[in-house]
Amino acid sequence: MDGISKGRPDHGADDGEVLGSMTLYPLPESVCRARRWFRHFIGKHEVACSIDDCVLMISELVTNAILYGRAEEEWLVRVEWRRDGKSLRIDVHNPGFPASVRLRYPAANEAHGRGLGLVDALSDSWRAGPSRFGGTVVSFEMADAWPS
Repeated sequence: MDGISKGRPDHGADDGEVLGSMTLYPLPESVCRARRWFRHFIGKHEVACSIDDCVLMISELVTNAILYGRAEEEWLVRVEWRRDGKSLRIDVHNPGFPASVRLRYPAANEAHGRGLGLVDALSDSWRAGPSRFGGTVVSFEMADAWPS
């Protein structure tokens, strides 16, 4: 696990003001549902960061949660977005194991493995670790989403 990328500090589970959340079934169609709902709810908050970049990163993290989340019983993916000072933070929770989250460097001919690389490139910081719901949370932060 790469843990915290770009040298950013760990975030507490309840840091910041929760702006919205959604719970999704671990099905492929949940990825487009996550994108649609995030766009719908974040629009009223007038963020200064790229909503398109956030939507792409949410797509990647929800896809990873669906592909790699594991539980014996029926489970769900939870997405939360919050204001943490001037930053927008998105958390994606799944029942997988935190140790399995890692930044990969796939070969040009590999079809998969670029999701966290996109998150690393587009976000100001990201982290992976244990979720307060059990399992794993992968989060990214967009600094200065609210410049004033």
